[in-house]
Amino acid sequence: MGLCVSLAHTTSTLRYWTSIQPIYYNHPVEAANTAAHIHEVSGGRFGFGIGVSHGPVVQRLGVETGKPLSDIRSYVEAMRTQEKFSGALPPIYLAALRDKMLQLAGNIGNGAIWANASLSFTSTQLKRNEAHLPSPFFLSNMIPTVIDDDIDAARAINRKTLTSYVTLPNYRNYWREAGYQEEMDAVEVLLATGKRDEIPSAMSNKWLDDCTLSGPADRVREGIAAWYATGVTPIAVMSSTTGGQAKAINELIALYS
Repeated sequence: MGLCVSLAHTTSTLRYWTSIQPIYYNHPVEAANTAAHIHEVSGGRFGFGIGVSHGPVVQRLGVETGKPLSDIRSYVEAMRTQEKFSGALPPIYLAALRDKMLQLAGNIGNGAIWANASLSFTSTQLKRNEAHLPSPFFLSNMIPTVIDDDIDAARAINRKTLTSYVTLPNYRNYWREAGYQEEMDAVEVLLATGKRDEIPSAMSNKWLDDCTLSGPADRVREGIAAWYATGVTPIAVMSSTTGGQAKAINELIALYS
């Protein structure tokens, strides 16, 4: 959120949003006050993407939680109530993965943001939920991305990135629904036998390429364009085979220079 304040002052035309600010980090009154302030000083260029995060993260915070749907509904309601004191809120986007949260986003929010969604499944999911999604409605997805002429090296980085996600039951349930039952079964066997280090070997190229972008510049550009074609704005979450995130982001900029 501090970075978002800085962006409001150091940019003038860029539209930006959080993806995703966990709701358990801030009380909803404080979140409303801060989000409304950034909304005002940015001239309406800011969007507030929020989510319930993941069990292991929340457990480290020592926070007592309820059900994801009811928790985030209550959070947004509290923010809306505070609006009469904080001033106008920015658009609120909910972190979504499966249908119920996507539908809730359509009911109480202004958009939805996925992380690591499967390209082949997204149009199907949007089609079956279109009655719950108003127009206009913002859609986005965070995509692990590595640009490198060596596609196997790029895939290896993305496999490492997705290892922590594939250990989470909510993600495995999503990818099962997207058609990757065999891969998720293999992951669960490895988890049950304490072979976490072998999880990347259970990630097929087909599955990996459906929810990440890996390889040469032209291939990554085509992948980004494919996401735009679904109506979903892609967020390239960059890594590099030869450096840190700053180098990776420069590689993305060079992709369109």
